[in-house]
Amino acid sequence: MNPARTVCLACLAACGLVVVMEGRAAAQFGGAGGFGAQAVGGIAIDTDGIVRNLEPQAVEALAAERRKAIGEGLGDAAERRCVSLAKIVAALDESLTKGVMPAPEVLFLGGIERITHLFVDPDGKDIVLAGPADRITVDASGTVVGATNRRPLLQLEDLVVSLRAIDAARQGGIQCSIDPTPEGIARLQAFLAKQRTIGRDPQGVMRGMEEAVGPQTVRVAGVPGDSRFARVLVAADYRMKRIGMGIEESGVAGLPSYLSLVPPGGRASSLPRFWLEVDYDPIARDPDELAWRIDGRRMKCLTENDVAGRNGIQRGAAGRDAFAERWCAAMTTHYDALAAKQPVFAELVNCVDLAVVAALIRGRQLDTRAGLDLGLLLDPKRLPMPVYDVPESVPTVATGVKKGTNWVLSASGGVQFQPWQFATATRDAADLGPGRETALAGRPARGWYW
Repeated sequence: MNPARTVCLACLAACGLVVVMEGRAAAQFGGAGGFGAQAVGGIAIDTDGIVRNLEPQAVEALAAERRKAIGEGLGDAAERRCVSLAKIVAALDESLTKGVMPAPEVLFLGGIERITHLFVDPDGKDIVLAGPADRITVDASGTVVGATNRRPLLQLEDLVVSLRAIDAARQGGIQCSIDPTPEGIARLQAFLAKQRTIGRDPQGVMRGMEEAVGPQTVRVAGVPGDSRFARVLVAADYRMKRIGMGIEESGVAGLPSYLSLVPPGGRASSLPRFWLEVDYDPIARDPDELAWRIDGRRMKCLTENDVAGRNGIQRGAAGRDAFAERWCAAMTTHYDALAAKQPVFAELVNCVDLAVVAALIRGRQLDTRAGLDLGLLLDPKRLPMPVYDVPESVPTVATGVKKGTNWVLSASGGVQFQPWQFATATRDAADLGPGRETALAGRPARGWYW
């Protein structure tokens, strides 16, 4: 192709982060939806399932409403907080009986930021979750975070969804994706065949590309599509694409857009595919399997290049893209820094951790060993979860950057992980027993966390 007649590089990025809309389920549970519309990443979903940006005024209103409901600086910080699942079940049962919403401390698991230990207590018929905790507060985006480090806190709602869905996730794991349709790709190919240059109306060409591709499809598997958990998956996928394709800044030094890494004259992939996965170190356990330690978790970004053919998109059919690999390496390296800047990526980590905990409890039958009845958490009729509009499609957004001799059509990909893989990868650790005894000995006569 004659470089003089090269068309601009165009990036069509899926624009689909999610928001949890106001719950339609029984208000007795409430969850974060009980404190007004629950947003993840500043995105709204309409009744048709279309994902769009949430207006700044709506974000401010959400934050104010949730601060009013939750309060400022509820509870206190702790290097390690222990939370009794048995007492949580009892607190929920009492709230349902009285027809009132559970306390924020229950809904946010005592302010725990992550679960580092599980202790099985057959004598007390309990499972104790333990990890660092913080005071419960609300940030400017309406996200419930720790008051000290502003990290999103674990949510009981996500744990309940994980426990209910984990058996079904044995086969395919938990995943989401946002992808252009084969029909949209075909229309785009036909449109681009007529565009030899960007011409004098680049915005018109971009809008033509957006119209050709049409809405991109959101797919969620392994958890209910109408759950908060699903919204977090889609949100993280969406934000990753927007950062990769240069639609928004990461806010992290060392993590530019994928497009910015392609030098003038360089050849970028037409259909780069980015997705997030997770690795854990083998979970440590004592010989009696009564004490467990979860650590060594790492989020990672992977890539492959797709080809748009007559029969649709062929996954991984293109050659390697060194620039895409370089961007994914940066995403992996700076993931924790990104999570500190954009809470949705920390929320994703929280959901992954809770799914692994659910697989550990159910797969190892820790509830049976403890003599703990989790029936209330597992029964959707007794304890209905908030139900949210299902994200189904994302409008295509095009932006033009002159880089090379080809068109970048869209970034595809998503999030995928198999919690059962990590729940079955264990190692012996004799040092866990004393820690368990210390934790259980500190249990107060009253209260459900310490």
